[in-house]
Amino acid sequence: MTKPVILLKTMLFVLLIAAIAACAPVAQPAAPAATQAPAATQTPAPTQAPAATEAAATAPAAGEKTSLIIESWRQDDLAVWQDKILPAFMASHPNIEVKFQPVANTEYSTSLATKLEAGTAGDLIMVEPFDYRLKMYQDGDLAKLNDLPGLENFSKLALSAWSTDDGSETYGVPLAAVLHGFIYNKDIFEELGLTPPATEAEFLALLEKVKADGKYTPLAMGTADSFVPGLLGFQLIGPNYWKGEEGRLALIDGSGKFTDPAYINTWAALEKWRPYMPEGFEGVKYGDMQNLFTLGKAAVYPAGSWEISIFNNQIGDKFKLGAFPPPVPNAGDSCYFNDHMDMGMALNAHAKNPEAAREFLAWLTTPEFAELWNNSLPGFFSLSNHKVEITDPLAQEFLSWRASCASTPRNSYQIISRGEPNTDGEINRVTTLVMNGQMTPEEAGAEVQAGLDKWYKPQ
Repeated sequence: MTKPVILLKTMLFVLLIAAIAACAPVAQPAAPAATQAPAATQTPAPTQAPAATEAAATAPAAGEKTSLIIESWRQDDLAVWQDKILPAFMASHPNIEVKFQPVANTEYSTSLATKLEAGTAGDLIMVEPFDYRLKMYQDGDLAKLNDLPGLENFSKLALSAWSTDDGSETYGVPLAAVLHGFIYNKDIFEELGLTPPATEAEFLALLEKVKADGKYTPLAMGTADSFVPGLLGFQLIGPNYWKGEEGRLALIDGSGKFTDPAYINTWAALEKWRPYMPEGFEGVKYGDMQNLFTLGKAAVYPAGSWEISIFNNQIGDKFKLGAFPPPVPNAGDSCYFNDHMDMGMALNAHAKNPEAAREFLAWLTTPEFAELWNNSLPGFFSLSNHKVEITDPLAQEFLSWRASCASTPRNSYQIISRGEPNTDGEINRVTTLVMNGQMTPEEAGAEVQAGLDKWYKPQ
């Protein structure tokens, strides 16, 4: 074989090897996480590889969403959370996905306790006010939120419902309050020439006029469910008699007693409702009261603002609704009304995604949430100090009372119902007996105070 031929073959072989090399995969540098772990721990790479893999499995990968679950008892609000509130949050926080996971209110405490024990509870937990969830915080199940941005947008009173007794530690963001007052049938008022009363005397005169006309029940109120007289009677009108926070705090520090005139006069005022309630009111349940009013057969309904949405849906255009605050005992008296902190949102102390959960909690303190909440769930009012325009006229009427009257929560929900007999339960029981004519106001005050004295040491 000649040299040119050999040289040509050699050149072709070299070119073939080069082509093969060019088509082979190019070696890539190691991923940053794999190279950083050993440097951080000063240990050989082979022993750190499993730890790096485990960390990647527990944290969301780049571009993935962090998932949060809200535990709640508010099944009635599921559609509002799913369709309005959570989409608004996720629109501005696209890397966080939040699911609202309510259970029946009668099952909430048991379900929540089981999940917490098993470590399966959601990152966010809806919490009732005051004593209901304070022990959960004391047991280490709820995280302290003192440094959460936005808490400065709430009053000390609003925060007190989800704080320790001394107010030094806060474990919940105030979410919503419900207000107590009277809802009335505007059509009946116009027909009979009635105007909302300002004093107790005017209130009784109004009821008397409805009764004299004979076509309508003056007051849609029953006593078959014992919580109703306490909640929609005693707690509704009482703040005007015990002067709101002044009286509530006096019961806690021991300077006030249920035998004081403020409480006796509250029960005495409720006694006067008896002639204006439905015939056989002792057997009238809560649902019966609502039906009587929504069917247009009663002029006035002692209400909580939580019923605004219910009445709007049931009444529709059948008749117009109005509202007035609890009338004061005497003309010129300062007015007070029950503006009760009803629900808050807490952080599970063992949350899987605490930072994302804190982002959501901080969002609950913003004007955006306050306006969305107030108009999505009329009758449940944000507790922040943001000025919000409310579109529902009846809800706006309730909310307007905050500008003219002093707010106070229910007086038996903090501290003084932690023992037995339960003070809140006793108030419901004796108020029912008073309204049924089976107990005097003086006897009611003596029984509630005697029960409290059995176990409570004033703070």
